Amino acid sequence: MPFDPNAAADLSAGIFGLPFRRGEASLVVIPVPFEATVSYGGGTEQGPAIVRQASAQVDLLDRRFGDAWRRGIFMEQADERFVAWGRQARELCAPIIERGGAEASDAGIVEQVNALSGRVNSLVCERARAVLAEEKIPCLLGGEHSVSLGSIRACAEAHGEIGVLQIDAHMDLREAYEGFRYSHASVMYNALEELPGVTRLVQVGIRDFSRGETEYAASRGDRVLVHYDDDLFDAAARGERFDLVCARVLEQLPERVYVSFDIDGLDPSLCPHTGTPVPGGLGFREASLLLDRLSRSGRRVVGCDLVEVAPGPEGDEWDANVGARMLFRLCMSALAACSPQR
Repeated sequence: MPFDPNAAADLSAGIFGLPFRRGEASLVVIPVPFEATVSYGGGTEQGPAIVRQASAQVDLLDRRFGDAWRRGIFMEQADERFVAWGRQARELCAPIIERGGAEASDAGIVEQVNALSGRVNSLVCERARAVLAEEKIPCLLGGEHSVSLGSIRACAEAHGEIGVLQIDAHMDLREAYEGFRYSHASVMYNALEELPGVTRLVQVGIRDFSRGETEYAASRGDRVLVHYDDDLFDAAARGERFDLVCARVLEQLPERVYVSFDIDGLDPSLCPHTGTPVPGGLGFREASLLLDRLSRSGRRVVGCDLVEVAPGPEGDEWDANVGARMLFRLCMSALAACSPQR
């Protein structure tokens, strides 16, 4: 039966109800239901499943990106090892997190948690490399933010020098957090320290950070450029149009871009149950405009991720609904950016 984009979505066909097989798709969604080091709220291991379920409510015609979905979006099956490793690591680190961080006597436990997180990074990298080898765009769907490192690594290896556009409430530039090297609060520090191919990190929406993180960012010179949420608000208060803000952000990025989108970069009214919600942030329309302008900038999106979506109480599907719609626009931006018509 021919696919009818106007009909109700059939998730047995695929995410968003799309009928593409892997070989027909230009973008592959890689679910990573891993959660271990989250230090406030939880539930991100359920992110891939709830976003996929909510994707049935997303209509396919998009006024910003048109029918870019026709280039093909396919979602893999989740590897059960991510859940198993996450639960094992969480059981080990939860008592340490509960008391505020590791002590000297916890060295062995910290080593075990770091090793499990290292396995996750390696498997994510392996999955992303496979997608890249097929000349497709990997789109990671987490899970806590620590899982992005393996995907960024694979993209930097495949494409040489890349820039990372990070939409987030947090800088994630801690060398370690509560003792854990691969913490969700350390993912961009690890990317900068381990991946020389990441030549530029541009952060947008930042509004919760430590002095150590700001000092580390400053020490990297123009390799790290930060657009703080307060500065974005002040610009708007002066009457600066947000499309001009987008232009300033994007001109700082190289030709090849990886987009790392932590859902808490949005106003928390849109994602109230994410792990660490922070007042302020981008509205859905602002984030969509930034992705639209990225797709029109002549830059190529080589990979992307959406992380930290978590479920609300039973029956509350708001976070999943917003997550599914943000994922759709993230995928559409990546697909539109590689379209010769853009």
